[in-house]
Amino acid sequence: MEYLIRLVQVHETFRKPEIQALAILAEVDLEFLAYSELSPYCIIRLYNEAAARALIQRSVLSKGIYELWGCGNTYPELHEDVQRRTESRWIQYSQSTFKFEVDAFQGKRSAFEQQQLIESFKYMGFRGPIKMRNPEQEFCVFEHYSLKNDPVPSKLYLGRRIAGSARDVLNTYNLKKRKYISTTSMDSELALVTANLTLAAQHKIFYDPFVGTGSFPIACSHFGAMALGSDIDGRSVRGREERNILTNFEQYGLVDMFVDSFISDLTHTPLRKTMLFDGIVCDPPYGVREGLKVLGSRDGLGKELVIIDGQPAHLRAGYLPPKRPYSFEAMLDDILEFAAAHLVAEGRISLWMPTANDADGELVIPSHPCLELISACVQAFNKWSRRLLTYRRLPEELVVVEACDQKRGDQVGIRADDLNAFRRRYFEGFKSNANGKENQKP
Repeated sequence: MEYLIRLVQVHETFRKPEIQALAILAEVDLEFLAYSELSPYCIIRLYNEAAARALIQRSVLSKGIYELWGCGNTYPELHEDVQRRTESRWIQYSQSTFKFEVDAFQGKRSAFEQQQLIESFKYMGFRGPIKMRNPEQEFCVFEHYSLKNDPVPSKLYLGRRIAGSARDVLNTYNLKKRKYISTTSMDSELALVTANLTLAAQHKIFYDPFVGTGSFPIACSHFGAMALGSDIDGRSVRGREERNILTNFEQYGLVDMFVDSFISDLTHTPLRKTMLFDGIVCDPPYGVREGLKVLGSRDGLGKELVIIDGQPAHLRAGYLPPKRPYSFEAMLDDILEFAAAHLVAEGRISLWMPTANDADGELVIPSHPCLELISACVQAFNKWSRRLLTYRRLPEELVVVEACDQKRGDQVGIRADDLNAFRRRYFEGFKSNANGKENQKP
């Protein structure tokens, strides 16, 4: 059967991957019949209504799903298609309470025009009472105007509502209402979408190695996953004034889904090297506000043990371990290496990665022989963008080492700009010289 998904016209590159991920979670066969990033109307084929309800119930980037009753480029075409597809079914709903709505994308209809459109379907012979609240059947006329202020729509649909989505949950997790946040806390909408793409669900364990204030673990736990996280910045993990990651979970009634948080550097993780996690979600630091750093000395050599009052200095309260500059590209490689070692087969990792909008400054998508890239969604800003990269952990029998590029070598440099091309381009304003090559700082 054919169905229409009413998508939201935001984050357009995320919408199709989210639906595909939800189809995997719902264990339904899905076929896209018509999809465009320029349209909020997507036509798919599913087995039945139960599959449609299962698919849409946790979608964040859609409003609902409808059984497709007809489509056309003009109203005569639409009416003809409606009669061809559904005439035999009109009697089934003839006595049901019902209502009609008009959804005009990039267009506008007056109340009188909407009434005229709705009455043009009176040939279906619905004799039940009209009920605007909680009717037994809801029908919607969808109009797609190619350009704003076009006099007539370019595409028309009629759909019978099957189920709504989970978009209303955005109000619950709105960052403005959250007790513990920081300047880098991920927007709740994108955090929930990330959790969907990574297949967060019950009986799964998810981990965020750059946990910050816990936006991703909270989103994953909303969908039933057990979540934990770590961060090299102990201040984020400890929180302040009785506000921390745990209190955020308490705020949403998700304490039972919170495993723990701890202070850790991804390159020196205390976690045992074993396939433990069903999913890894993270938004690693971009190194713009301050250069990226990891534990270690600049020269790579060990330091002489220092004893203070008979106790090793590194065991005393308040000890700050030394840190060294870190390459952004090396960090991406290390994240994938960590994921390959700790994800179960078919587990997923979703990570955010910044890049310039021009070809000169665009960062190459990292790869790993044990991971397959599933999707690369883009959130565009002015002169730069960030991608949400989602990979799946291949079963060992499918790993082909020769098919992957070799890991990047260590970058040379001691300054943050030397080790992070994106940071350098960011502060240069993403300018290019006459030859199209990025400007280099002296």
